Amino acid sequence: MRFLICGLGSIGRRHLRHLTALGQTDIVLYRTRHSTLPDEDLAAYPAETDLQAALAHRPDAVIIANPTALHLEVALPAARAGCHILLEKPISDSLTGVDDLRRAAYEFGNRILVGFQFRYHPALHWIKAALDSGRIGRPLSARAHWGEYLPDWHPWEDYRQGYAARKDLGGGVVLTLTHPLDYLRWLFGEVRGLSAWTGKLSDLEIDVEDTAEILLEFAAGPLASLHLNYTQRPPHHDLEIIGTNGSLRWNNADHFVEYFTAEAPQWQRAPIPPDFERDHLFRAQMAHFIEVVRGDAQPVCTLTDGEWALKLALAAHQSAEIRQRVEFAAG
Repeated sequence: MRFLICGLGSIGRRHLRHLTALGQTDIVLYRTRHSTLPDEDLAAYPAETDLQAALAHRPDAVIIANPTALHLEVALPAARAGCHILLEKPISDSLTGVDDLRRAAYEFGNRILVGFQFRYHPALHWIKAALDSGRIGRPLSARAHWGEYLPDWHPWEDYRQGYAARKDLGGGVVLTLTHPLDYLRWLFGEVRGLSAWTGKLSDLEIDVEDTAEILLEFAAGPLASLHLNYTQRPPHHDLEIIGTNGSLRWNNADHFVEYFTAEAPQWQRAPIPPDFERDHLFRAQMAHFIEVVRGDAQPVCTLTDGEWALKLALAAHQSAEIRQRVEFAAG
């Protein structure tokens, strides 16, 4: 199989590393050469600076890892060229063009996997199974919190120039840290309504929001609150869920899940692999994408899932702007 990687920043290079580790060596690069990382590790691969020239290599699959606002500029031509796609999250900074991508994928038979790597997290898989089995009863409420200090993300570059800090590239904490919007919907189902408050509250030199509070009402009943920020030191990412028969909590930094039930009224730890580390998520995602390209699996995170995460993120911006709840139509 031949793979084309579009965008060679830190995430694009991570995808390249896992592709080669999984035995894929027929790789073409499409890049603008704006990356601030050294190029020595890319010298072995053919590279193009024009998208049509890159697609002329007739790749079987395209990995789209350029800035958020530019995703669909690559995804649509790639789909029309008959390529399967790994589309980094969020799928765009606007819903414009998403329906065109869906139609192209249907017309040309493409399979699209959206890059929400937390779908592969063993802790979240355990939580999903625990909720589905009723381990803590019926879920009533949840609280997710994710905060990181933006300048620490890529110490080798000026944080003000990165896509996460720039409105023109689709940045901002809501879009950039959109993973919880995906995994909360994966855990609890469709969202009925959303309210949000956002703001640029810090002294960071950015033109996007750095803090957000989002309240979600799920059609199946639970309420969930989500806090996001670009300002927290040390980083913190966790999830707590309260049910009718107990509670559970996940701490991403320490890689554990604890649960408490009425039948066993003390905190117990779930059996998460002790050697787990963050990079395993990307390895599992790439292994799954290779299966998707071969036709041996269907995407676990579909274009529809990616569209819903984007809808929720955009609704959060809308709610914060109009200071009102945003409703979602049933079904």
